[in-house]
Amino acid sequence: MALLALALLVPAPASAQYPIFDAHIHYSRPDWDTYTPERILSILAQAGVRRALVSSTPDDGTLKLYEKAPAGIVPSLRPYRTREDMSTWPRDPAVAAYVEERLKRGIYRAIGESHFGLGDVPAPTVKRFAQLAAQHKLFLWCHIDDAAAEAMLKTYPDVKLLWAHAGMSASAQRVGELVDRYPTLWVDLALRNDVAPGGTLDPAWRTVFLRHPDRFLVGTDTWVTSRWESVRDANEAVQRWLRQLPREVAEQIAWKNGERLFPPP
Repeated sequence: MALLALALLVPAPASAQYPIFDAHIHYSRPDWDTYTPERILSILAQAGVRRALVSSTPDDGTLKLYEKAPAGIVPSLRPYRTREDMSTWPRDPAVAAYVEERLKRGIYRAIGESHFGLGDVPAPTVKRFAQLAAQHKLFLWCHIDDAAAEAMLKTYPDVKLLWAHAGMSASAQRVGELVDRYPTLWVDLALRNDVAPGGTLDPAWRTVFLRHPDRFLVGTDTWVTSRWESVRDANEAVQRWLRQLPREVAEQIAWKNGERLFPPP
């Protein structure tokens, strides 16, 4: 046991290349004219992405990829029919009805990524999404700050929450506090360049990863069309800081957590 513990503290060799479960991909309408589904799947494969959690505006983009590669695409149902829904959906019953209808397909593993604030946590459509997530055993994938994340976890304790971007600006210490406190919280690290500024893993983030290796996932976030040209570079940057972690920890964050939370059908 002591030898095993020692082995897990040894960082992976510089040559290690981990398969990736990318927990933050979008294939939205502006992308369709520039990249075919086949080209998107090729980009992901070339970047070392084994599987990807995908949501899109509208949802048809996710379906285009899922139809081509159901083993590699994990569909998440984004509630935005158009970008105009982004600011109004928490109190729009038509959005709730839209999501309920789409969920009948039976393919979705999460609802989101959705943007909202602390004041929206008790809003009727947010509440309905929480009910649907609990009913269908789905994740709620939320782009929210740390205050809204904690409110969601307190208000809807039976719902599994995937926290996009670790709140975008929440400190490693604050993220760690929430993960310590709430067992239904998982965190995607898309666009969190502060995890490894200049390519060197930040000590505070390293501490949190070692404490909770089962609660973090990496992600790219193809939020605009031009971002597709950065997928490979973004994943190479992730590989650099993963290699600075013990192998078992790196493997969990790179792909094992995604496989466990979203097992292949």
